[in-house]
Amino acid sequence: MDLTHDADVVLMQRLAGGEDLALNELMARWRERVAAFLLRMVGDHATAMDLTQETFVRLYTSRHSYKPVAAFSTYLFHIAANLARSHARWKGRHPTVPMEDEQGELVHEPIDPQLSPDAAAVLHEKTTLVNQAIAALPADLREALLLFTVEDMSHADIAATLGCSAKAVEVRIYRARQALKEALARMAC
Repeated sequence: MDLTHDADVVLMQRLAGGEDLALNELMARWRERVAAFLLRMVGDHATAMDLTQETFVRLYTSRHSYKPVAAFSTYLFHIAANLARSHARWKGRHPTVPMEDEQGELVHEPIDPQLSPDAAAVLHEKTTLVNQAIAALPADLREALLLFTVEDMSHADIAATLGCSAKAVEVRIYRARQALKEALARMAC
């Protein structure tokens, strides 16, 4: 089977030769099929789109090592499948928790399969109280606190996001924490 004249192989050769626009042609030819495959693999549209983009990034970075020993689609879908598997492994190590419950209330409950039913009930009660206290914060304090604690953003990044100074972010986080302490102390009584 002579693969040297296959259109996709020719595009990869052009890409390896420095013609970066060949990647656009490959993406136009294959993006929908790769995206559909990844959607079936990961079950989430946004993740599938991200992995589709990453597939073509990896295709580009491996352009010099590509050898047309099999159909181009085999090579491309191998990259996509590896990304899907890597994502599944990552997701298994980093389980997510819904941020909102059925009523749209902000929720952040850690999942611990080792907890006894009693301990889980106590944890659930505490988590509910913390979520209620966070939801009761003024919006500017709540935003700063959540960006800092949940999203793990720096003060400078939060300041850029919220359009204020880093010092204002520091003050908002401090005030939010103080308000939470007071609210939780009141709720515990």
